[in-house]
Amino acid sequence: MHLPAELRMRLGEIFSADSFAVGETERIAYSHDNSRRHALPDAVVFPTDHAQVEALVQACRAHQIQVIARGRGTNTIGATVPIEGGVVVSFERMNRIIRIDPDSRLAVVEPGVLNGELQQALFSHGLFWPPDPSSSAQCSIGGNLACNSAGPRTVKYGSPRENTLGLRAVAGNGEGFRCGTYTSKSSTGYDLTRLLIGSEGTLALITEATLKLTPKPSAMRTLRATYANVDAAARAVVRIMAQPVTPCALEFIDDVALKLAHAYGGDSVPLAGALLMIEVDGEADTLDSAVEAVCAAARGAGMQKLRVAQSAEETRALWSARKALSPAQRTISPNKINEDVVVPVGHLAALVNGIKQLSAQHDVLMVSFGHAGNGNLHVNLLPRDEDERERAHACLADLFALVLSLDGTLSGEHGIGLLKREFMPLALEASTLQLMRNIKTAFDPDGILNPGKLLP
Repeated sequence: MHLPAELRMRLGEIFSADSFAVGETERIAYSHDNSRRHALPDAVVFPTDHAQVEALVQACRAHQIQVIARGRGTNTIGATVPIEGGVVVSFERMNRIIRIDPDSRLAVVEPGVLNGELQQALFSHGLFWPPDPSSSAQCSIGGNLACNSAGPRTVKYGSPRENTLGLRAVAGNGEGFRCGTYTSKSSTGYDLTRLLIGSEGTLALITEATLKLTPKPSAMRTLRATYANVDAAARAVVRIMAQPVTPCALEFIDDVALKLAHAYGGDSVPLAGALLMIEVDGEADTLDSAVEAVCAAARGAGMQKLRVAQSAEETRALWSARKALSPAQRTISPNKINEDVVVPVGHLAALVNGIKQLSAQHDVLMVSFGHAGNGNLHVNLLPRDEDERERAHACLADLFALVLSLDGTLSGEHGIGLLKREFMPLALEASTLQLMRNIKTAFDPDGILNPGKLLP
């Protein structure tokens, strides 16, 4: 699809010459995300304010041209790939922190602000925004909101949905609107804020966010526990989450992942049946008792060794297994398939054991690690050649069926995008999907916002 001359002229009126690109080089640069899927857009625009976004959507709607919102393209699900062409809207120039209000513990930001940049700006106020994806140095707040991207701290502090007070956005009909409040409590109509978060740009384009901030704890302690097998580690997770002290991170690594990380990182990475990385935060004068409560829960049948870091250097050493994992996987399979699935914490052992069975059944190397305190595991399939790639894709359907049989869900923080949408009918009833389509139509009557994503 190519831009009609009239629309091209209108976009030239809305955007300055350096904010409206139709050259092949620019279009290629915005044709893909971290999913390794590619599709050329017809144009790329770089808005700098809300009014431009309204005018853009109105102009594209008039010509039935697709509009695809984009943060920094770090998502792994194809959510920002323009599969039907159209106009990619890169929010990288809407990157202002509009205001920080420490007294009310909120910040108002534009969508292009990087997560890491916001955290730095909040540091001097003794505050932070809890969502902390592993890509925080590169990913934008708008992208975090679009996919409800979270990270390890979610186990204690919640995801973007629990940490966003309100939004300003532009719907698919070209009308701007505000939703939410500046208060932490509200019972005023439908919660459109939480509806937009995780909608992957299919309902509206977010142009401003009011974020709920949290006081930064004064102290943190890191623990590492190894176990004889995944069942023992999973039982420890259940015990840890059942006692009153909630860790701010509770990460799981299975035995296959540990072997890969050990081969890459050396003896600093322990070999075991499973490993838990645990972080506990709070005030310095109460932290020791909190750590002891978590340690007591971590101890039990099958535990091999428990270490508590006493310094920043030791903390870095304890995290060595997790740090070595990603580069270790890349040495095995540059085309790894990275899925994030969630089950109730009580079903974590069944999930990990089921993954081992699927790995043997399909003859594909699979590793499991991730945010055990939420039951949210990253399951990476590591095919090494074309035959293994075919088997890996066949394995995905069985993986999702296993997750759903354990009362789980298809994604905890990556989203659905292009890569998981065919599996949505397995996870949701037809009547539920129809209600979602009706909501999509209400926000985007002509279906121009990020078509082909999320809904099957």
